[in-house]
Amino acid sequence: MAVYSSEDFAVTKLETNRPFRTVLFAVGRAGDPRRHLPFLEALAERGCRVVAPHFDMLASHVPSNEELDERLARLEQALSIHAPDDVPVIGVGHSIGSTMLLTLAGAIGMTMSGTRFACARKYSFDRLVLLAPATAFFREPGALDALRVPIRIWVGRKDAITPPDHAASLQTALEGKCSVDVRVADDAGHFTFMNQPPPGMEEPHPDRDVFLSELVHDIEEFMES
Repeated sequence: MAVYSSEDFAVTKLETNRPFRTVLFAVGRAGDPRRHLPFLEALAERGCRVVAPHFDMLASHVPSNEELDERLARLEQALSIHAPDDVPVIGVGHSIGSTMLLTLAGAIGMTMSGTRFACARKYSFDRLVLLAPATAFFREPGALDALRVPIRIWVGRKDAITPPDHAASLQTALEGKCSVDVRVADDAGHFTFMNQPPPGMEEPHPDRDVFLSELVHDIEEFMES
């Protein structure tokens, strides 16, 4: 693992010989992708260059427009510096990180206060993998019309933060625009997708490590499909 620092922020980057994909990993509210490190290392072992920018923890579950804009800018900068154009880019995101990836791919979001956020440039991802995605930001008509990328979503049935209906609403909104495959893990919660969840969180899954290992295999299959 290497952590690269610029004047503004750090990026965790995992290299591999002859990478056939670049994975841009967008972390959730906590902001530190090293909480997912074994998961990211497993992706690198399967031939992926992993690029995962670091962020400050969001102050609340309701992020401001400024916080979202900062995250988008860092993801864009990380792509421009650490993801050369020689291989396709797969976006993998958890929670609010999934929101950021959808926005990079062309979606138009809206904060709870009614302020829009979007990217000036639409990025051409080869695939998107969304883990426990936060999708309520895309409630305006036409917010998802520009998306044209295959998407696989994993969500936990025991997730009280971004429950399965978030994924179902995204799948319905994108019908006829791009393929969206939703998979529901019966025993998973919101933080089951993290190797190191927040302190004090009760884990509903009987074996998180096995679940994450199987998730990596599923992502690998999706990337090669």
